[in-house]
Amino acid sequence: RWSSLRGSSMKTTCVLLFVLARSGLSFAPPHGHARAVSATQEVVGGPGVVVVSAKKKKASGLENRPVRERKVKADKIEVDGVVKEALPNAMFRVEVGVTNTVLLCTISGKIRKNFVKILVGDSVKVELSPYDLTRGRITFRERN
Repeated sequence: RWSSLRGSSMKTTCVLLFVLARSGLSFAPPHGHARAVSATQEVVGGPGVVVVSAKKKKASGLENRPVRERKVKADKIEVDGVVKEALPNAMFRVEVGVTNTVLLCTISGKIRKNFVKILVGDSVKVELSPYDLTRGRITFRERN
């Protein structure tokens, strides 16, 4: 098998593996290669032929990664309101009951996913961001 391969680099590699196998050392290829060869594994030798069985390296890169901590989203403001106007693209004008301010609100993902119908006059819960108090997200429709 090895006789069909040509080139001095292949012969050098074969000689290097043979020397490593006889000396009891281990050989680990560069990072991009998927196999590692150990000299303690089975070595079959013959006249000019060296076959070394190889085993795969385990991917240990996942163990060294730092664990990411998620931020707690406790900065949302939740208020009650009444839908005053239905706009295109699932947008609504909602009047907040406490201050009588009108907000521009959209539907949250779970309400959109479950096909909850929101009509004018429905009482809803709106989630506001502290960064923009004029826009909100409708998170719950109260039962009438």
